[in-house]
Amino acid sequence: MEFVDLYLPLILLMLASGLVAGVMAGLMGIGGGIVIVPVLEFSLGFIGVDPAIRMHVAVATSLATIIPTSISSARAHHRRGAVDFALAKQWGPIIFIGATLGSWLAAQVESTALTAIFAVVALFVAIKMILPMENVRLGDRVPGGFSGAIIPAIIGGVSTMMGIGGGALSVTTLTVFKVTIHRAVGTSAFFGLLIAVPGTIGFMILGQGNMALPVGSVGFVNVIGFLILAPATYLAAPLGAKIAHSLSQRQLSIIFGGFLLIAAARMLYRTFM
Repeated sequence: MEFVDLYLPLILLMLASGLVAGVMAGLMGIGGGIVIVPVLEFSLGFIGVDPAIRMHVAVATSLATIIPTSISSARAHHRRGAVDFALAKQWGPIIFIGATLGSWLAAQVESTALTAIFAVVALFVAIKMILPMENVRLGDRVPGGFSGAIIPAIIGGVSTMMGIGGGALSVTTLTVFKVTIHRAVGTSAFFGLLIAVPGTIGFMILGQGNMALPVGSVGFVNVIGFLILAPATYLAAPLGAKIAHSLSQRQLSIIFGGFLLIAAARMLYRTFM
């Protein structure tokens, strides 16, 4: 009875967050991490996980769930012709390297630093998406050369430290370079896989030997959380992709921004209170 009283609400909370994350993944090209990270961080506190590593476990486990979610979401968008594989070829290897470095850096900093990074980045992206800035452009095409390498490297690194699939950053970036919102969302879903795989492996290796880790963890990745969240996010992602292609660009931007604003406010409160 004690087990049921303690863990049943936690399991139900994770299942619900997984379903919501999956829909958001398909809807906005995100890996679902922007939903999973704050919910999982709260859930880990509910069972008494050390605050010093709570955010690390939430970020790492979120990245693990993004692997199947990104596959599901990217396939759904590809069927609608919304994945730009030319851009994926240009940015993909750099995002992969950035994600690898990001997981190493995240393992070195305190939990509050990861929380602050999550909150601040999500807040700026939310403001950009909510305000009527569809016509704001930094260029007519995605840049090449040095800047074309720096941008995806930052996306990969920061996304890994936030435990997200990169959609929050890559969708925003691509739209200011005149990529349509639907194509930006579809391509970002593919980028999520390139961020989640190296990020997950890095956190699994770098978290080895930490005695404060919760039961069922491999490094910072909690396998129990993954097994609950991953099936729910995977199954729900195609529904989000279907909804995305029935909405206008403005509607999709407002939904994206509003959701990020809520997530940012929650994590800012977590950081400073």
